Amino acid sequence: MATFVLVHGAMHGAWCWRAVRQRLTGAGHEVFTPTLTGQGERRRSLTPDVGVATHVDDLTDLLWFEDLRDVHLVLHSYAGILAGPVAERCAERLAGVVFLAAFLADPGQSLLDVEPPSVAARYREIADATGDGWRVPAGPAFLDQWGVTDPDLRRWAGPRLTDFPLRCQTDAVHFVPDALDGLRKAYVRHTAPALDSLAPFHRRAVTDGWETHDLPCGHDTMLAAPRRTADVLGRIAAGFR
Repeated sequence: MATFVLVHGAMHGAWCWRAVRQRLTGAGHEVFTPTLTGQGERRRSLTPDVGVATHVDDLTDLLWFEDLRDVHLVLHSYAGILAGPVAERCAERLAGVVFLAAFLADPGQSLLDVEPPSVAARYREIADATGDGWRVPAGPAFLDQWGVTDPDLRRWAGPRLTDFPLRCQTDAVHFVPDALDGLRKAYVRHTAPALDSLAPFHRRAVTDGWETHDLPCGHDTMLAAPRRTADVLGRIAAGFR
């Protein structure tokens, strides 16, 4: 059986993995679902000082304190940009990295650097207009953006979304360029609907010869298709051995 660390994206928390976690643990896997500082049930720790380095520390601390080995690190959406810094510090603890509908960033790039310019400008405008200049307030418009259409799921997930620090979108990531080279990598794309912002990263994964998978659902795969998400993670982990 495998050890998974499932890392949520912006505005989410450990709560979003509930159904996936149940399926993976039911199959005998060990599963950790950390909530990043300032998100989910840790929303009271949200301050202007929370940035990419904070979230890298969250993950590297978890790996060290739990003394985890042979970890399948699953990074959703925003969390994809944390891959390089975490790998640089903890590569010996990782079996591989799964980019689940995730962004990729090279050394020196921020999340907004790899978003389309129009999207980056919109996030900055939202933070300036309604987020005191340092956070992007959560709201139902993001559920629309992520393709969450089921009314029951929207009612459950919407109130749990958490404001996200702009600094996590503007901080550049820093790591040695070859930090991920020795690790197996997989990319999971969502297709119904697709998110145009992510297309370059899937193409890069294909070009670089990574294992790739598609899920016929929206961006929040763990909410929209938990069974299929758990199944594909299980298959990837089995193939990494």
